[in-house]
Amino acid sequence: MFQQIIEKNRDHPNVSWRGRFANARIELQSDGQSHYLALDENGISLSDKQPARPITFTLAASAADWRELTGPEPRPGLQSLSAMRRTGHLTVSGDYVAYYQNLLPLELLFSMSRPRPNNAVAAPNQPTIEPTIEPIVGRYINMEVLGRPHRIYFEEAGQGIPLICLHTAGADGRQYRAILNDAEITSRFRVVVFDLPWHGKSSPPAQFQDETYELTTDSYVAVTMAVKEALNLDNPVIMGCSIGGRAVLHLALRHGKDLRAVIGLQSALYAQNKIDGEPSGLRSLHRPDVHGPEIAGALMMGLIAPQSNSPDAWETLWHYMQGGPGVFMGDLNYYFTDGDMRNGLATGIDTAVCPVHLLTGEYDTSATPELSRALAEEINATSFQVMEKMGHFPMSENPVAFRGYLLPVLERIAS
Repeated sequence: MFQQIIEKNRDHPNVSWRGRFANARIELQSDGQSHYLALDENGISLSDKQPARPITFTLAASAADWRELTGPEPRPGLQSLSAMRRTGHLTVSGDYVAYYQNLLPLELLFSMSRPRPNNAVAAPNQPTIEPTIEPIVGRYINMEVLGRPHRIYFEEAGQGIPLICLHTAGADGRQYRAILNDAEITSRFRVVVFDLPWHGKSSPPAQFQDETYELTTDSYVAVTMAVKEALNLDNPVIMGCSIGGRAVLHLALRHGKDLRAVIGLQSALYAQNKIDGEPSGLRSLHRPDVHGPEIAGALMMGLIAPQSNSPDAWETLWHYMQGGPGVFMGDLNYYFTDGDMRNGLATGIDTAVCPVHLLTGEYDTSATPELSRALAEEINATSFQVMEKMGHFPMSENPVAFRGYLLPVLERIAS
């Protein structure tokens, strides 16, 4: 099994290139048997014989789980090395820094090499018969947020009911490209997508070099409401994913009377304070001896459903690979700590005043369907649905399938 995978993928440019710059000996354990993967200046190779030099780290899983990982449609929790580790199907031991340094080529070898459906939304750089200009307009707002001047980038398209979209941690508003280009949605909704400060085209505020970025509940709510007021968006719908899916809960709690409704994608009351299976993993996102954004992209592979097509899945990962130093880690301060709603606050959300609709992908190992269902029951959510064959980034990893879940919710809100 392992040999077939290596032979198939060893010449992939992004595998062989990273392999040549690595210096690791990796033990692959499977039901008591071991194989040894070498990543060095010679590229990537596999042997049944234990190498003379020490093992850098070990990956241990059952033979059945290894087979499912590399199969065409693994079950939720078995779609990647990161997902397997989160769900207890994979054990990592040894040099954790080296593990993170080599995580991307390992994911490319195992989880991202499987065939994926080709149902991507046409991207701007794909060839067409005639050049086309998308109906999206991008502009900047200069405004104060919590007493500090900011320059916030936003894009919009359409007319009608305002629909503000909040991106995930460490990424930016490009995740909502498909919705901004959806004529059926923009015929009834004015879709507005902004980049949080420090993200995308929204620069950090002045003097950012003298501080460490950390997103908080107060700052997230403040910047969202500041954009709402600056653009004169009356009674908007707010839709957010991941940290945005948490933020819509705080917005409904604090400003529900000013909102038409909120839509939480991958929403939960809390998330466990760990990355990739261990509490110390969070620090791997901002170390001088690792490439933080590349690790962020590799970790996010574990949250994408195997049924999501390759172009959209990889565009989602590219957004993470472009994040600023320490920004993803700063967002997770809100996701894991400051925005935790297990303190009973969520019970103050009045869904009769501000309807709350929840949509959660079944392959999400962070905001799992079970966690979203518990949230729905605690706040008496207006609607809740688990999205089959979807992961943590429904609007960007599989926008075609996501559209089928979102349109009925928008229709209900509009009517």
